[in-house]
Amino acid sequence: MRIASWNVNSVRTRLDQVIAWLQQEQPDVLCLQETKVADDLFPHQAFEQIGYRCAISGQKAYNGVALISRLPLEDVQVGFSALLPEDQEATELSEQKRVISALVEGVRVLNLYVPNGSGLSSEKYPYKLAWLACLKRYLSVQEEQGDPLCMVGDFNIGLEDRDLPDPQRLTGTIMASEPERSALRQALGDRLSDVFRVFEPGSGHWSWWDYRSGAWDRDLGWRIDHIYLSEELLECATGCVIHKQTRGNQQPSDHAPVLVNLAWPPEESSDEDEDSWP
Repeated sequence: MRIASWNVNSVRTRLDQVIAWLQQEQPDVLCLQETKVADDLFPHQAFEQIGYRCAISGQKAYNGVALISRLPLEDVQVGFSALLPEDQEATELSEQKRVISALVEGVRVLNLYVPNGSGLSSEKYPYKLAWLACLKRYLSVQEEQGDPLCMVGDFNIGLEDRDLPDPQRLTGTIMASEPERSALRQALGDRLSDVFRVFEPGSGHWSWWDYRSGAWDRDLGWRIDHIYLSEELLECATGCVIHKQTRGNQQPSDHAPVLVNLAWPPEESSDEDEDSWP
């Protein structure tokens, strides 16, 4: 199974790029963030014409998440409130369209668009921390359900210094502050692992390049788009790559897709194999 994550920064603006990438790379599931379109205007037909179905949660001009899949999408859940119906804060946080999940071949694929936070002194910063705390509660309930979990998205956090182009200058700033990093680590707990780091331990691998200050031309990006796997899926991972070349498109998103390959479902031993055991 091939699962990808891509903050497209408006699915309608970059629809041709997304369709071309899907046709070239053929992922089974593409998780989009910042679709920036109300549900009634989402371009379903363009995806259906190439064999993909869509589950969406959008709003006009801001936020928005979608699951684009050529495999059946089962038990689609939208927002934190899907698992935390009695949690008032979860209901309030679900007003912004940032969370969607579905079962795909027995895997719970969870697609997130984490708030940016704007700045350490912004009112959006405590909102981000509250959102991450709610994510921790949400993941605790999800774990109780027992489904293998693939959690992807734009996390708007460089979790480690090696995820930043200039750690000495940037560590402690927005998207790299210790409260943000700590909140995400607490949400991940011991269950979820960053699959990209299994295959690429070094720095210099970016998924986002700011439109400003010539970040792309100077290759001064951040790695803020992540794929986290529960243990049973991590054991099936055969590779994880950032498709950096898309950032060089005409009128690109400022993010590049990240794709993980999973040998899923795992092969089961046959009765014949069991009988042959000495």
